[in-house]
Order: sequence, then C-alpha cells, then structure tokens
Amino acid sequence: MSSVELRNVSKRFSMVDALSDVSFSIKDGEFFVLLGPTGAGKTTTLRVIAALEKQDAGSVYFDGESADHLQPAERDVAMVFQQYSLYPTMTVWDNLAFPLRSPMRNVPQAEIEKRIADVAEKLRITHLLDRKTARLSGGEMQRVAIGRAIVRQPRIFLMDEPLSNLDAKLREALRVELQHLQKTQGDTTLLVTHDQIEALTMADRIAVLDRGRIIQIGTPAEIYDKPASTFVATLVGTPRINLLPVRRQDGSLFIENSELHIPVPTTVPLPEQLLLGIRPEDVRIAAGGPHAGQISLTEPLGVETIVHIQSGRQTLLSLMSGITNIKVGDGVTFSLFQERLHLFETDGRRIV
Repeated sequence: MSSVELRNVSKRFSMVDALSDVSFSIKDGEFFVLLGPTGAGKTTTLRVIAALEKQDAGSVYFDGESADHLQPAERDVAMVFQQYSLYPTMTVWDNLAFPLRSPMRNVPQAEIEKRIADVAEKLRITHLLDRKTARLSGGEMQRVAIGRAIVRQPRIFLMDEPLSNLDAKLREALRVELQHLQKTQGDTTLLVTHDQIEALTMADRIAVLDRGRIIQIGTPAEIYDKPASTFVATLVGTPRINLLPVRRQDGSLFIENSELHIPVPTTVPLPEQLLLGIRPEDVRIAAGGPHAGQISLTEPLGVETIVHIQSGRQTLLSLMSGITNIKVGDGVTFSLFQERLHLFETDGRRIV
C-alpha cells in the first residue's frame, strides 16, 4: 500500500473548472472519502490519480515521489466503478483471474489460485466462482468487481460510488463489509460518494468537494460537529440541520419571523445579521422548556421520530427517540442545546 498526495491540482474541461487548486493527502492504510454533490469533481479527481486524465496544473505523489511521469499501468491503482464492468461471458473465477494474467504482472498460476480463493472467502463469493457473471444479482456483481480489484494487491484502491446502484439494505450490508475489509487488510482506499451516510460511517477522514474546490477536510466528527460552512452543514446530517436567519441585539440573538430568542452563546464579536445552525437532535422537546411552538408535522421512522415545530413563520426540526404520541396541532415547549449551536456569516462561512 502507498500514501497518495495531490498538490495544487487543477483541471479544466472547455469552459468548466473541474478541479481548482485541489490539495489533500491520503495516509498509507487510510480510508479517505471524497464527499460532494454531482458535478463536484469527484470522479475527475480519481481519474487524475489513476492517470486517466492529465491535470493542467499541480502534481500527484505516491509515497512522496512525483507520479506525474507514470502511465496508468505504472501507477498500479485498482478502480471499482458504479457500473460493475465485468465480462458477462466469463465465470466469476475468470473475472477475478483476468487482471493477474496481464503480461505486466505474469503472476504464477498457483499464486492466482491462492489469491482468488482468499478473496472469494473474504467476500463470501466462493460458491459463485463457477457461475457466469451475467447470472449474478447486483450485489453479487459488485462483490466480484471489488474482488477483482483486491486480487491485484494495488498501491491504492479508487472507488467511484461503488454502492450507488444497490438497494438500501444491500448497500448497508456492503458498506459494513467494505469497511471491515479495509480495516483488516490495511488497504489505502479513496472512495468518492454523494452519500453523506457512506462518508460518515466509513471514512477515517473526509474531504468535502464542491464545484472543484476543497471546502473542508477532517474526521467524520469534525465535519459533522464543526462544519466550515453552511454548504457542509447542510450536506452532512439527516434530518437536515436547522438554518435560521437571526439578528444580534442587546446581548441576544433574535430568530427572524418568530418569537424565539437566545442569549449570545459566544464572546466572539458577531455581525448584526447572521445564520444560526442547530441540529435536530439539539432541539429538545420537554415540559417547561423556555421556547414554545406548535407541532405542524411528525415523521415516525421507528427508532426515532422527526417532529416539525412551528414558531411564528419559522419551522424547526426536532429528533425524538422512538415513536412519540405527540400529534399535529399539539402545543409543545422545547429548548435549544446552547453548547452545540453553529453560527455562520450570511454568506455561509462559519463564525463559531
């Protein structure tokens, strides 16, 4: 396995800046996730690392040495795609063996058989080895695609939204398996996704990408608890964060279009107009709370319930454990957890 670093990488297609001065490093054995919406530049980043695209500026380093002069085969990376890219007329065994039979690798037959047996056992596809891939389910095909990357024992795994085509239950199961596999093997892995749950549950560190620029890099806890901007705050977290326009006046923050106000929660100088962010789990419904509102909607999800609280013309989302007997139209009191408030400039930059 290897460490990988991008230094000031930029890539332009026609009139579009796909990547703008992108810099980050992936440690040897780290599970690193690039998170961002469609069009953020995630796949372009993978292709630059794999030398399938040539950057216009900046450099790619493997283990501290420039890889800019290396061709795709010389970089020794393995890619797993959203589309499975298997050979449908071949058996699972032959699909797994295919990259090892390359003249560049010339892996002995005994080693090929050993690697395939080992990977098949880890991915629980031993019983599928003699089956043609055209007869596999989506989850089985993705397991084979992952296995074909693993048998190569590359310097780094590059995964381009590998779970996106799977249904929710299978996606959850494979997410756990992928994470376990990476930890037990110590593989250097870069996964790109638009799914914030994948990023938060799988990553050692996350880089948030938007329109070709890195917005924030940090651990899942740092990204969730200290978002660098309203873009990051709204990208991460389900249900979505409450973002409310407020004005500072006489030592208090008054939430616009409502009766809600709270003491200024920091000694940091604040502008008169700003945005208050508060996660739904930090809006706590309880008897005797300092704030009052009315229930406008409930969304029971089994283990938790999303409750919509109307206060004036503002609506706040609150998260309650289990199924609640609160009904639409009920009046409630609630509190805002002061230690976990997020304050942003009106342009979206984090203040505190």
